[in-house]
Amino acid sequence: MSLTPIGELRQKITTATLREKKFQREPITCLTAYDYATARLVDEAGIDIALVGDSLAMTMLGYENTLSVTVDEMLHHVKAVRRGVKNALLIADMPYGSYQADPNEAVHNAARFVKEGGAEAVKMEGGEKRVDVIRRVIDAEIPVAGHIGLTPQSVNMMGGYKVQGKTLNAIEQLMRDAVALDRAGVACIYLEGIPREVAAMITAEVETPTIGIGAGPDCDGQVLVFHDLVNLTFGHPAKFVRRYGDAAALITQSVLAFKADVVSHQFPNDAESYHLPKETQAALETVLHRKQAMQR
Repeated sequence: MSLTPIGELRQKITTATLREKKFQREPITCLTAYDYATARLVDEAGIDIALVGDSLAMTMLGYENTLSVTVDEMLHHVKAVRRGVKNALLIADMPYGSYQADPNEAVHNAARFVKEGGAEAVKMEGGEKRVDVIRRVIDAEIPVAGHIGLTPQSVNMMGGYKVQGKTLNAIEQLMRDAVALDRAGVACIYLEGIPREVAAMITAEVETPTIGIGAGPDCDGQVLVFHDLVNLTFGHPAKFVRRYGDAAALITQSVLAFKADVVSHQFPNDAESYHLPKETQAALETVLHRKQAMQR
């Protein structure tokens, strides 16, 4: 069932749309999507960006962090999301190790996400130190989304998932990172885990749209992990997470009800069963009567 009002034509969201939204001060909405079903729901609700985040390492594959997920695993999910998205801009995370070492490999992997996965942009973590490889990917005609602040692929270097930009030196570095990405021509910049005041400064400084997650309300847009949104993460939520539904409770209730009905022989009932046509049923009964007669 489509969630778009009847008669309303959805605009196809592009990277140009994001800049226009920033110019018009129209908030940008973004949710992660990892499979066909969530992609359909996100897209039909009118969300601007469907992000196939490497967070699927934890939410879908059960890894401890994002570092273990591979390009091929990411591509599997990007392809599924592509089949469900019609109007949202589809951005794919490039996983750890797919772009850090070799610019040529980075371009090759980014091209796979576009050619094989159907992504319309790729996301790469890092600011100033990542600008050269980002420019190489953009030169290959592949839009790039930047990501600075708390960058999960750097969790070991950061010593955990900690808020970034809390000192003057750290703020200065974040500003340099944002300006470097802006000048490189990225499609948008994800700001994660930084103080609201710093995110507001960055948003005002750069022409590129900013999308916050744990960065306060002054960004040009906001993103949440789909599984956080509906309580499917099996853990304590981060401070910035607002749960809009409880899918875990709904699913658990449904599963327990199914189990109870099967155990008590209440599922399936006669109305949920297929039946023979009357003619076949009559013929079958005749055959059974004959067999019973012969056995006497």
